[in-house]
Amino acid sequence: MSQVINIMRRELQAYFSTPVAYVFIVIFLILAGTFTFYLGGLYERGIADLDPFFRFHPWLYLFLVPAISMRLWAEERKSGTIELLLSLPLTPLQAVLGKFLAAWLFLGSALALTVPVWITVNYLGDPDNGSILAAYIGSWLMAGGFLAIGACISALTRNQVVAFILSVVVCFGFLLSGLPMIMNLFNAWAPQALLDAVANLSFLSHFSALSKGVIDLRDLVFFALVMVFWLFANVIVLELKKAD
Repeated sequence: MSQVINIMRRELQAYFSTPVAYVFIVIFLILAGTFTFYLGGLYERGIADLDPFFRFHPWLYLFLVPAISMRLWAEERKSGTIELLLSLPLTPLQAVLGKFLAAWLFLGSALALTVPVWITVNYLGDPDNGSILAAYIGSWLMAGGFLAIGACISALTRNQVVAFILSVVVCFGFLLSGLPMIMNLFNAWAPQALLDAVANLSFLSHFSALSKGVIDLRDLVFFALVMVFWLFANVIVLELKKAD
């Protein structure tokens, strides 16, 4: 774990040593506030909850998380520093975990900066703070799922723009997999077991319950498995690239 922590610290320092981190945080806060107060109508609803705030998180993450993940490995491959990194006394799994945890903590810090919205609804009314905390946890887990997907795709290419576009496409598929526009592609030929499996991959359906304060073990396990699967795939990609 010491190697993982070292990589994590290195990555976190790299984030905040450039304007990238600050630009991302500012954009995230501005968009979250705009969606919450203008499109979501937090004040006009007259209800002391954060449903308008969390309702738009999947769509924020759809574009903002790939913007963070696209540089994780594509930049290393383009600059040639990936060979130096993998030549250090650490395993690809340690490198993957270190980079992922740094980016996930960074996303968590951006999410934590939205706490004033939580304070606002407590000032205006008497919300269910337990439900809001569950929604924050669900939001962070969902961000981790998007991040794991983007990190794996970033390892496949040297081009950050290609990594961003592919990540958005794959994340969009996971986001909408339970909706008719995706299910219609499988209805004509797929067996019911496959249809159920595709529907259960929907980020929206799993986050929906958490955003309402319902902590279901199945939703927590789903996001955990998504992260584990894509991080494992990331390790495999690095091993193959290392062999090349």
